[in-house]
Amino acid sequence: MQKKRGHLKPDHAALYRIAEQQGGYFTAVQAGRIGFSHRLLWHHVRSGKLLRSTRGIYRLRRFPSTRFEDLYAAWLACGLKSAISHESALMVHDLSDVLPRETHLTVPRTASRRRRGMRLHTNRLRRKDIVRREGLQVTSVPRTIVDVAKAGLDENQIERAVRESLERGLTTRAELRARVKKSGGRAARLIRCLLEERRGRR
Repeated sequence: MQKKRGHLKPDHAALYRIAEQQGGYFTAVQAGRIGFSHRLLWHHVRSGKLLRSTRGIYRLRRFPSTRFEDLYAAWLACGLKSAISHESALMVHDLSDVLPRETHLTVPRTASRRRRGMRLHTNRLRRKDIVRREGLQVTSVPRTIVDVAKAGLDENQIERAVRESLERGLTTRAELRARVKKSGGRAARLIRCLLEERRGRR
């Protein structure tokens, strides 16, 4: 990376690459690493090149707005090792029409659990538990369904999620069974029961 007068020269191409992978969004910290000071970010906000989503979160204007803007802001605020999860992930996967009162995220155990408007769940996330939807990091469909079942979501909502995810090919019975095998308890019993009921109707 080039330097100018002892400082990093703003790398606009690198900023675009970062934002492109994140639905057009980026954090002030990410931008700072490639030469964009807070003052320069605000200059670009005033000139219209950037839009400020929330504190420390920006979007390149060339990228269109998205219905998931609040989720992008929450995810980036919690760090790239986090993921949208639980009821919020159900919404992203279009497996629920219920709008959660808070944004649910699963974060590393070392993360802070106090963030306004967010419900943080500390748990381990494996690479196979995470997918990307429009650049947004979200828990996979099997992981999401098991998570909401463990959290005590209404059984009708869980049944709908299982039914629609199978009908739309978002997951398979084998994937759900493999996921609940690691879970146990109420969630495993409920999902196994739903899978057996659906098999019996065929």
